Amino acid sequence: MHRMTPQRPAVPFLEALQRSILVFDGAMGSLLYERGVFVTQNFEQLNVTRPDLVKKVHDEYVAAGAQVIETNTFGGNSFRLERYGLVDEVRSYNLAGAKLAREAAGEVAYVAGSIGPTGLVPGVASQADLRDAAATFTEQAGALVEGGADLLIVETFRHMEELRIAINAARAAAPSTPILASVTFDASGTVADGTPPERVASLLRDWGVDTLGVNCGDGPQLSLSMAERMRGVDLPLCAQPNAGLPRTVDGRLLYMATPEYFDVFTRRIIQAGARMVGGCCGTTPEHIRWMVKSARMLGGGVSPVVATRPQAVPLEVHGLDPVPLDQRSRLSAKIAAKQFVVSVEVNPSPGLSPDSALAAAKMLIDNGVDVVNVADGPRATARMSNLAFCSLLIQRYGIEPILHVCGRDRNLIGQMAHLLGASAIGIQNLVVITGDPPKIGDYPEATAVYDLDSIGLLTMASTMNRGLDPAGKRIAGGQTSFLLATGLEPGAQDLDREIRRLEQKRAAGAEIVMTQPIFQQELLDDVLKRIAHLEMPVLIGVLPLVSYKNAEFLHNEVPGMQIPENIRERMRRAPPGAEARKEGVRIAREMLFSVRDKVQGAYLMPPLGKYELALEVLDGLK
Repeated sequence: MHRMTPQRPAVPFLEALQRSILVFDGAMGSLLYERGVFVTQNFEQLNVTRPDLVKKVHDEYVAAGAQVIETNTFGGNSFRLERYGLVDEVRSYNLAGAKLAREAAGEVAYVAGSIGPTGLVPGVASQADLRDAAATFTEQAGALVEGGADLLIVETFRHMEELRIAINAARAAAPSTPILASVTFDASGTVADGTPPERVASLLRDWGVDTLGVNCGDGPQLSLSMAERMRGVDLPLCAQPNAGLPRTVDGRLLYMATPEYFDVFTRRIIQAGARMVGGCCGTTPEHIRWMVKSARMLGGGVSPVVATRPQAVPLEVHGLDPVPLDQRSRLSAKIAAKQFVVSVEVNPSPGLSPDSALAAAKMLIDNGVDVVNVADGPRATARMSNLAFCSLLIQRYGIEPILHVCGRDRNLIGQMAHLLGASAIGIQNLVVITGDPPKIGDYPEATAVYDLDSIGLLTMASTMNRGLDPAGKRIAGGQTSFLLATGLEPGAQDLDREIRRLEQKRAAGAEIVMTQPIFQQELLDDVLKRIAHLEMPVLIGVLPLVSYKNAEFLHNEVPGMQIPENIRERMRRAPPGAEARKEGVRIAREMLFSVRDKVQGAYLMPPLGKYELALEVLDGLK
């Protein structure tokens, strides 16, 4: 009987990688071990003797949402098979392994043909052995592609010379098939020959691989650290860590890193620049299910079929049309009308009483300020909840606030509850940021959550603006109507990365930009030019300096702050006290008035609760 050829994704692998973050599957060997296959059994032989068992693992990963399925062929080279008396089975085991994975993946996932190391140590192995290694890698690669592999992954290599041999062999056997080269680092942060990750990445680029990555090792933290150091080359990056180090429990090896922990790791590694994520030893379909969820939260995890076959999607998936910008709040109406707006940051003092901060907010609004914004534990300090303070602003004085929302202190469920509560009490303006880490604040031992960074939070809030929760379900009662602002550091050390992040924030739903304080018109002009394509209204950050010491602290100790030497010199020459504050106001006024026609508003941050300085800076602006 004629068997139909298994279908493949319509979009080529590298094209899909440009469109979306892709999630690989997890472990094969440790799952087979857990299901009763003893370690003395050759796992690749199971592709022929127990194909049902191997395919069941593949099926479970596909059901979990994995978009790339690796073949059960990691040890399918002649050197490793020879230990079992199976040296002549290289082609048959690899061909069968690729066909099993292809059948499970169908058109919804890609098949990565897995090629692992031989166990040779290049500095010790003979030239004849190295030639044999090249030959067996070539045979493996050819059989894997013949069986249906969409890409080849040469993985878990610790010796760069053997990895080079494997890459050349794979390229010779399958010239048009993409190659992912993935290495394993030891705890000291090098491969076996001492090569650091930066050098590994540049070598792999020079050897012509299409993508590169890190896998196996001591667990997620090491993989994250190594991946961050490998991202300097312009190639898509993959991370597939073990589920931590294994422990022996009742005679069995168990891996201890939980699926929930891999959920957090996935967000962090994607934020660090990875385009591919997955698991290695000890990971399960449940780990992958959590990773898929995280990838989708950050704009990935899209099926290769969906990308090429537009379908009529029910309203429940698309949600409602967002409320028009000019109807969301008084601030959004002014933004939509292209009016110049002024926001001043007001935060309650630490402790129980918000009265002084409330009085300051009323004083500012009475003197022409458009809106008050309230930070979310700025500089990682503990004070009254900004949600509670904003509620008091609304109740007592009818003041429209901007609520800062940062990712540091609340998990995904808490963030959802926070935004629902904000909407319920009439807060319609949000500034969405990642947030300062606890170690810089009053309680450095506090645990940072960071379930969602600013991009994830923006995705959540913009989804709620369409009447959907993060899982895609309708929100009972309708939709939120938030104006979504985000931050930008013009003085960031890596401005290119900062602008790339802003582009991602724009795609996630950000509508306006509120910058960190800026003291250089030339820098602002450059930034405005570079972000003009985003067509986002900009509120320039303005911070009146109060002393020379204040200026030096901000310049030298606050990330993202650049205060030019001539400005710091002006503050140095000013006598301490009132004269220094006046000079700080003059500097702020000069900057703000010189750029007011280039931006849509100002975001003032009065230092040390000196709110009267904000009015001095603004005098005559409107």
